[in-house]
Amino acid sequence: MNIAKLREMKVLQEPPRVSFISKGKEITNFEFLSVSRKLVSALNDAGVKRGDRVIVQMPNCVEVLQSFGAIWRLGAIAVPVNYMMKDDEIAAIYEDSGPKAVISVIDFLPKIKAGQARAPGLETIILVDDKVPEGTFSFHALVNNARETKEIVDTNDDEVAALIYTAGTTGAPKGVMLTHGSLYANSKMSYESTRMPHGMTNITVLPLCHAYGIAVANSGLFYERTTSVILDTFDLETLFSSIDKYDARLVALVPTMYVFMLMYPNPQKHDLSRVKYWLCGSAPLAQATWNQFYERFGGRIYEGWGLSESGASGSANPCDGRPVKVGSIGIPYVGMTMGIMDDSGNLLGAGLSGEIVLKGPSLMKGYWKKPKETAGVIVDGWLHTGDVGYKDEDGYYWITDRKKDLIIKGGENISPRTIEEVLYAHPQVAEAAVIAMKDDVYGENIKAFVALKPGAQTSSEDILNYCRSELSSFFVPKEVVFLPSLPKNPVGKILKKELRALS
Repeated sequence: MNIAKLREMKVLQEPPRVSFISKGKEITNFEFLSVSRKLVSALNDAGVKRGDRVIVQMPNCVEVLQSFGAIWRLGAIAVPVNYMMKDDEIAAIYEDSGPKAVISVIDFLPKIKAGQARAPGLETIILVDDKVPEGTFSFHALVNNARETKEIVDTNDDEVAALIYTAGTTGAPKGVMLTHGSLYANSKMSYESTRMPHGMTNITVLPLCHAYGIAVANSGLFYERTTSVILDTFDLETLFSSIDKYDARLVALVPTMYVFMLMYPNPQKHDLSRVKYWLCGSAPLAQATWNQFYERFGGRIYEGWGLSESGASGSANPCDGRPVKVGSIGIPYVGMTMGIMDDSGNLLGAGLSGEIVLKGPSLMKGYWKKPKETAGVIVDGWLHTGDVGYKDEDGYYWITDRKKDLIIKGGENISPRTIEEVLYAHPQVAEAAVIAMKDDVYGENIKAFVALKPGAQTSSEDILNYCRSELSSFFVPKEVVFLPSLPKNPVGKILKKELRALS
């Protein structure tokens, strides 16, 4: 089962219509398909074959999704690389994945050359630009001159379709192998779990060169008559204007983006009430942010959860009228088994805290060339996520922390998120994170990092007094550090490893 073949069968069942809007240009479903078919011929002529890796590294544009389709049709492996990653991380991905070709833009040519120095098998560089330097190829020139082919390699369900590198929040990025079968399962599970209406226009601003982009590429397997408005950067004015112009009903963002929305000076300038589904994932959403967003814009944020290793599948708050529990990651996807497990491998009942584990058809095949690491996270079919949480009596799951982030103060485990929720509720605080710091008395103590809202002023003592009013003294941070903004990875997760490096 080739995921691209399933997608093409779905397209051919529909009449011509606008499926994507990218850089202000409307692209129909059949125009999109034609470009992917032609790109197959161009890649084939460049020597790309079944099993080869092709890096896709560029800002959001429709060509990202067209590239995925062409790569899969060849039976090759798509390697999405977020261009906002650090240069050394990008070069490491080139070296580890061993690509045959890369599809990118001319602005990133220095990054590509640095990666090529560590990946000598990289032979073909395709740039989504009209004028390109010698030794590279223009995406559109190749497509315009290529023959359109209907050929699609008949892949097996367990063949790798995508190699997605983890964000590296706790260490070096690892390549997550997602198969054609797991990508199909992810799309099917998402559809059956959310059951949102067909025919909606959505705003796509999260990085397409990520697990999210893979999900967008395959959402059409089940949803009908959808239109994706692709934005190449997160700019509030552009986002809000696009919602108005295209009557968007669905917007997926990460918590940091919702925090920035709350700073928008004129919330009544645009009619955001037309958006029915504000989705959130990637990192925990503070309850204070949810409450402030609802008060300011009148929209409910539906929080979900997944990770690259699960094909981005996991759980979500239902969008069909069933209860939404603020702060919860919702209920398991249809077809996904979730549990809470203790350190001895025992599944725990409701209300008991432990590690969240997953079992289902969308799980990764393993880490690329890392069997030992794979065996460490997939045990007896269960994916150990590293997230600590519990399940309530209604079957909703709650994340309290990452296992590696727990603070052990005087022998007691302290959840950083408990303190972070309080910090986010402070009227002057825009971002907050809590880590462990060494302490001669307790072994570890609590250190808080905060970034203030624009124009806000406050002191460490004011922050600490606020914490004392909301927390018992044992949970009050020993130290508060102010930063202009907290370090984040390309999809908006706060990088605690960088905060630890500052300590």
